[in-house]
Amino acid sequence: MLSEPRSGRLAAWGNALLAGLVPPDDAVLAIVGEDAVHRVEGLPGESAPVGLTLALGRLRALGVGGLRVALPAPGHPLGLSGPPEFNARALEAEEAVVCSGAAVGLVPEVYEAGPAGDVHVEVVWHCLPVREAPPADVPSLGEAERELAEALREATEVLTRLDVAGSGPVAEAAIDAYRARASGSRGREVLAPGYPPRAVRVLELAQRVGALVSLAVAAGEHGGAVSASEISARAGALRPVERTARRAQVAAYNSVVEERGVG
Repeated sequence: MLSEPRSGRLAAWGNALLAGLVPPDDAVLAIVGEDAVHRVEGLPGESAPVGLTLALGRLRALGVGGLRVALPAPGHPLGLSGPPEFNARALEAEEAVVCSGAAVGLVPEVYEAGPAGDVHVEVVWHCLPVREAPPADVPSLGEAERELAEALREATEVLTRLDVAGSGPVAEAAIDAYRARASGSRGREVLAPGYPPRAVRVLELAQRVGALVSLAVAAGEHGGAVSASEISARAGALRPVERTARRAQVAAYNSVVEERGVG
């Protein structure tokens, strides 16, 4: 799971800009991050791709009052509302931004260019029609926090049992993530001004869980699970945790829009 999806940066800092909490240049700089450039293609009223500053201004003029994140996976259209064409593009990219106040959404397409050792990344956001309907399977912040803590606790117990032969790193990572759920500040590096403290806390824990899942998956072939049945059990334990963590990420990014009652 991506610890900092581009859709999260776009939604978080786009929401701060729409609320008048940050100037356009600061918002665009945060959204682009380490990428070389971001452009938006297919924006209503524009015949060619445009830069983020103009795109965000155009979205505001279209009536957009907030930006929501979608992080879909096969069989789980998290944060999406249709139509099928948009959902398919979002599923392929594994992320999207859905606008509140106008029936459009944005799906990123990432390009890499340049020689080895000097590769730069360009992102094109494709603006597409969306269905104005409640997003799929997005919990409230409170629900997300409770579900995530419980899922992580259960996964910690399972992974500790599966971490046989004394290898230890997967179980230790799980325990560290669980104990750190109320501390840390990594979420503050992602969320923009205007987000409630609880959203920062939920995003922090969701990102830690994402790191746990990545570690456990990587350890599947050479970690503590030494048999096919144990590897399968580990995957089964992690599957609902990963799903819960994605739901929590979306709840955190979308919380400021829900608080404002936009859309």
